[in-house]
Amino acid sequence: MLSQMPPEGESALLTDLYQLTMMQAYFDAGMHGMAVFEFFVRKLPPARNFLVAAGLDQALEYLETLRISPAELEWLGASGRFDPSFLDWLSGLHFDGDVDALPEGTVFFADEPLLRVVAPLPVAQLVESRLINLLQYPTMVASKAVRCVLAAPGRTLVDFGMRRAHGAEAALLSARASHLAGFDGTATVLAGLRWDIPLFGTMAHSFIQAHDDELAAFEHFARSHPQANTLLIDTYDTEAAAARLPALARRLQAQGIAVQAVRIDSGDLGAHAHRVRAILDAGGLPGVRIFVSGNLDEDRIDELLASGAPIDGFGVGTRMNTVADQPWLDCAYKLQEYAGHARRKRSEGKATWPGRKQVFRRYGAHGIACEDVLATLDEPCEGTALLQPAMRGGRRLDTSSGRAQLVEARQRLKDQLATLPPHLLDRAASPEGYPVRISKGLQTLTAAIDAGSALPDCNRGGGPP
Repeated sequence: MLSQMPPEGESALLTDLYQLTMMQAYFDAGMHGMAVFEFFVRKLPPARNFLVAAGLDQALEYLETLRISPAELEWLGASGRFDPSFLDWLSGLHFDGDVDALPEGTVFFADEPLLRVVAPLPVAQLVESRLINLLQYPTMVASKAVRCVLAAPGRTLVDFGMRRAHGAEAALLSARASHLAGFDGTATVLAGLRWDIPLFGTMAHSFIQAHDDELAAFEHFARSHPQANTLLIDTYDTEAAAARLPALARRLQAQGIAVQAVRIDSGDLGAHAHRVRAILDAGGLPGVRIFVSGNLDEDRIDELLASGAPIDGFGVGTRMNTVADQPWLDCAYKLQEYAGHARRKRSEGKATWPGRKQVFRRYGAHGIACEDVLATLDEPCEGTALLQPAMRGGRRLDTSSGRAQLVEARQRLKDQLATLPPHLLDRAASPEGYPVRISKGLQTLTAAIDAGSALPDCNRGGGPP
């Protein structure tokens, strides 16, 4: 039976058990009314002044292909947990709801919905776990990667993190999310195939060690890849290897082969870069670029460049792909409306703003964002509405290629970064923060629910914000 089941990432059973047990109870009670769930981040991590929305493309693909296979239904039946009538209903499961979302590459803040699902309650409930799974991780990586981009203006940035990413899906999604954030490319080949992300690669120390002579290894590689070669020079003695390069480069140049770059992966990267740059320049190789790697993140990149290290590019891996400083978000996917009535969770420390919502971004002098307003969906507000229709009737609205969507998201983020107040672009958490104001209409709706007199029209506001 296992051989007949879909791959893990494509299975509707990649969910929490309580989603299925709740679905059984909804089914038994005849609760198939329309539900509205929203996914949002409760608060920004301590070291983040903003977050970057990512993962929407994968979330929509999941919803569009949601099915439970016959083999999975048979397994559920054999578990003895579920009634045959419920399993029969599950055999026709599919997502035919609506989704509104922040387009990928949108800068957002706490309490602002990234995504809203409107679908029959059992189906909208089932997709909770996987949607959180698909949205949280790429958003974390993109939000980490953009800090590296801001720390290294004009430098080449490459995702080097596949080997330490937490699984195959994480390796691919982090390559995509970092490219969305502004990285130039990735070393992960499959990401190049899937999304046409530019591929970068150098060589491993094993390649050098496999040769009897380091210089022979360099020449062998350069001849094999005359148009794209970056030589790893720190296997034995970094500066000694750099000193041997000019003679080799001149010999290769006479045959039309240019050495493009050297890579340093160990030791004091800044000190090595200074010494290697001097050696290469003295040897007539000012055009050979210096690329470094080795446990880098935005803080280390900033330190290196602040010290004046002559580094042209960075390979960033483990700390970005595992989001080492903030490997989780305080995020949630919560019921905001059912059967036409707004709903609100009031748990201590985890209360929600009820109903369907929209986020409006307002701009001040010179086009700089000055305030976001979280409002009820139909409340008249000034500013640009951030949540946009993404899916209707279970079909995505943007049918452009994955690469085209990624290019658009990259540009969207670049444009939005240019509108942020400068203090939000600092690496350190800004004490000023960024204002997200709750509209009068949303406050009125919340008060009505708390008083036990929620408005039947759950999107009706209480006047302008």
